[in-house]
Amino acid sequence: MSHVRSMALSENALFGMGNPLLDISAVVDKDFLDKYGLKPNDQILAEEKHKALFEEIVKKSHVEYHAGGATQNSVKIAQWMLQEPHKVGTFFGCIGADRFGEILKQKAREAHVDAHYYEQNTQPTGTCAACITGDNRSLVANLAAANCYKKEKHLDLESNWELVQKAKVYYIAGFFLTVSPESILKVAKHVSKSNKIFCMNLSAPFISQFFKEDLMKVMPYVDILFGNETEAATFAKEQGFKTEDIAEIARDCQNLPKQNEKRRRVVVFTQGKDDTVATVGDKVTMFPVVDIDQNAIVDTNGAGDAFVGGFLSQLVMERPLEECIRAGHYAANVIIQRVGCTFPEKPDFH
Repeated sequence: MSHVRSMALSENALFGMGNPLLDISAVVDKDFLDKYGLKPNDQILAEEKHKALFEEIVKKSHVEYHAGGATQNSVKIAQWMLQEPHKVGTFFGCIGADRFGEILKQKAREAHVDAHYYEQNTQPTGTCAACITGDNRSLVANLAAANCYKKEKHLDLESNWELVQKAKVYYIAGFFLTVSPESILKVAKHVSKSNKIFCMNLSAPFISQFFKEDLMKVMPYVDILFGNETEAATFAKEQGFKTEDIAEIARDCQNLPKQNEKRRRVVVFTQGKDDTVATVGDKVTMFPVVDIDQNAIVDTNGAGDAFVGGFLSQLVMERPLEECIRAGHYAANVIIQRVGCTFPEKPDFH
C-alpha cells in the first residue's frame, strides 16, 4: 500500500506558509488567566500587558517547548500521516537568527518537512504561550520574527517561487493575514489560475473582526475554508449573516463570491467533541468525531491544526471529502492525548 502511495506523491505537493512559532506550554490556574485577562479557550496576539506572562510561564514547574505555529503544525501532521516520500510538505515563514530559530529548523527536519525560512536578525523567533487549564488552552502569540516575513525578500525569489508552483494543494492559516496579505494573494491567485486547491482557516475570532478587509480579499480564492464553531459564529456576525445555525453559516460561506468557478467551495467547521459540519454539494452534512473518554484528553492545543493536517494528507492524494474528514478526526484524536502538537512515530490510520 505505502509503495503505491509514494509513487503517486511528489515532493513539495503540499505548500504551507505562516507564522513559525515556538510553543511554550504550561498548566496554569484561573488566577493566572485572570491576571493577564485571558479567556480559558482563545487565541490572541500578545500586547504590552502580556510581556510578564512570558517571563512567568517559563518558570512554571512543567513547562514544555514544542515547535508550533498553526500552519506549520498542519503541514507537519500531513507529512506524518503520509510518512513517505519525505518533503511532501513545504513550509515558508520567518524566524530569527537565534537558538529558538535553530530549534524550529531542527524540528522541521525531524518531521521531514521542506522548510525554507526567511531568516532576519532584527527580531527574535516568535513564541506562543499555551496556557493550559483542564481541557482548555489559551494561546498568546508573540509573533516577533514571524511578523517580519517579506514577499519581495523571500516569496518572490525564483528558487522559492518554483517550490510554490510545484504544489497542488495549498494551506495558509488566517493568522498570516496579520503578517503578509500580499504574499497570500500572490499564492492564491496562482492557485486559482492553475485550477489547484487553495485552503484557508478562519483561525481565530480576532481575524474575522479586525482583519476583515484582508480576509475578504482572499475569500474569493478559497476552495476549502476551515474553522471551528466559535470562529464560524464570529465570522457570521461580522458578515451580517442572518443566522446563528452552524449548518446555515457553512452554506452562507460556501455561497460567498468565488473566483475559480470550476471548483465549488467546500466549508468545514469543527466543533470540539461535537460533529464536524461540512458542505457536500448542495447539502450540509454532519460527521461525528471519534469518541474519547474525557480523562484521556491531555490538552486540546493543536487539535484544530491536527484536524487540518489529517484532512490535507488525504486531499493531496485526491481522496474523497469523507476520507479527508475521517483522517482529520483521526489526527485530532491522537494529538489531544499528547502535550502540544506532538505525535507518535507512526500513524495508525487505515
